[in-house]
Amino acid sequence: MSRPIRSIIHYAALQHNLRLIQSKAANAKVWAVVKANAYGHGLKHAFEVFRAADGFALLDLQEAQQLREMGWRGPILLLEGIFEARDLEICSRLGIWHTVHNEAQVEMLSAHKTQQGHRIFLKLNAGMNRLGFEPRRFRSVWSRLNAMHQVEEITLMSHFARTELAQDVRESLQIFNDACRDLPGERTLSNSGAILAHQSTIAEEGLSDDWVRPGISLYGASPDAQLQTAQGWGLMPGQSLRSQIIGLQQVSIGDRVGYGSDHVAPENMLIGVVACGYADGYPRAISSNAQVLFEGDVRCNLFGRVSMDMLTINLNPALREGLQPSIGSQVTLWGQSVDGGLLPIDEVAAHAGTIGYELMCAVAPRVLVEQDLEGV
Repeated sequence: MSRPIRSIIHYAALQHNLRLIQSKAANAKVWAVVKANAYGHGLKHAFEVFRAADGFALLDLQEAQQLREMGWRGPILLLEGIFEARDLEICSRLGIWHTVHNEAQVEMLSAHKTQQGHRIFLKLNAGMNRLGFEPRRFRSVWSRLNAMHQVEEITLMSHFARTELAQDVRESLQIFNDACRDLPGERTLSNSGAILAHQSTIAEEGLSDDWVRPGISLYGASPDAQLQTAQGWGLMPGQSLRSQIIGLQQVSIGDRVGYGSDHVAPENMLIGVVACGYADGYPRAISSNAQVLFEGDVRCNLFGRVSMDMLTINLNPALREGLQPSIGSQVTLWGQSVDGGLLPIDEVAAHAGTIGYELMCAVAPRVLVEQDLEGV
């Protein structure tokens, strides 16, 4: 038998999240963002559950080709665009749309020999200072692309650096409005945070999305967990990380647990050893305030350092609930337990000083993936 740690992909939850996003952005088409192996959920699983989206957005051509091989005939968008000239040949052959955000991409497109025009998403740097053309150059780049026979259609694109406050969103929208005023073409602005919290703000600025680009919200985590929890937005976790107790140690007050011997038992404790460590993607830097769910919904704290293949937990709360921990007892590291308990991934991430995105993407290939098809 393989190690008991599993990543459970909840199909019904993912479908629910997509429907929620579609309702929030009712007048826009929806890109299902499936970069980073669908945020660690698996491209194949994402394809199965997000077919009701209008298109798929990702980063590399290999994954785009996989979507075509799986039968997707709709739009696919390369969010970072092409990286070398020969990528344009593949875009032509597979019908891939791509972002243009730098001068090198413009030059490659200009030299590209094709009879078929490309669908271009021209990206504006609206203050994030990551990808995109500066506002003062945006219109001239648009004009050059618009004159190329290699270009069939141009969509105007930007990205919000911050969506915590409406004023942050308005500042980016004003930059976009000034740079793109009177330019024709569809527009795509909203990421998860803007879709969930700022559709009215965007409308107040006289703008609207033709396409929205939800990422993290599709997978059931919050774009800003400090502002609002995923559950507060009505999202459901698409992934659960579960394992089992593989060892038990009865320790006395004053005994030390784990590497470094820096966790000293303040009372007599039953320690559970869980088959999950940093080589599985669980963060080594997590604090002892982090909790797991034992056999459903009993919260037990970590006690001792996370090691490569194992972590240790204080099972005294389970004993106080009248439970009898044993080898094989179920432990949920994040997500939904078998019995319906919930441990939000954002909560776990906060104890490691990071965000839910990172934990999702960091689940290691050695962790077996299982499908939860209940409710589909």
